[in-house]
Amino acid sequence: MSSPHSPKQNHLLAALPAEDYERLSQDLELVPLPLGWAAHESGGKLGYVYFPTTSIVSLLYAMDNGASAEIALTGNDGLVGIALSMGGEGTPTRAVVQTAGYGYRLKTAILQREFREGGHLRFLALRYAQALAMQMAQTAICNRRHPVEQQLCRWLLLSLDRLPTNELKITKELIANMFGVNAAGIDEAALKLQAEKLIQYTRGHIIVLDRSKMEDHVCGCYESINQESNRLLPDSVAVS
Repeated sequence: MSSPHSPKQNHLLAALPAEDYERLSQDLELVPLPLGWAAHESGGKLGYVYFPTTSIVSLLYAMDNGASAEIALTGNDGLVGIALSMGGEGTPTRAVVQTAGYGYRLKTAILQREFREGGHLRFLALRYAQALAMQMAQTAICNRRHPVEQQLCRWLLLSLDRLPTNELKITKELIANMFGVNAAGIDEAALKLQAEKLIQYTRGHIIVLDRSKMEDHVCGCYESINQESNRLLPDSVAVS
């Protein structure tokens, strides 16, 4: 029986020319990405980069007091460990799995070899890094200016764009930690969306019932992030 998993479930890998993909696929390793697992820590060296396929990873910025907040998320649209494409060996962010699933990991030495030899992956990674920077900037604006209810809509839609399903398994405590608010604030926002029949909300489980209505409800930050991704990335990479 054939495996349900394929590196081409990741849009960056799927966009590679056939020659580049065949060369790289020999070194890609399928791995589970469990909920709450840290793909890398702030300041740590990156032994691997990860190409999520059915999981989502949050990039968190850790503050001096121990608190953290999400600045971007990565799913099947990109890779975790983008600092390597910019010439660094470490990163100031912490990468934590917020939706469990699978992905493919690649040793950093292999990625660096691809970059040195001018493979197409370097071009795609640099484009993705620019799109990710836009997402970070827009997320910072959204978290500062918009109510938690709209932030939650943005986050849910961005997550769904990177998943093959309309269901997310995640606790309100983890969402609260990513948003930098208390769990009661997430509860209140989620219950409002449930009352409007946009989502079904139970402990550790969110199902989006009406995506179209949620898109009408969300702030403009969601569309701004998507427009920049579509501008920078090929059709097979952009998430919407």
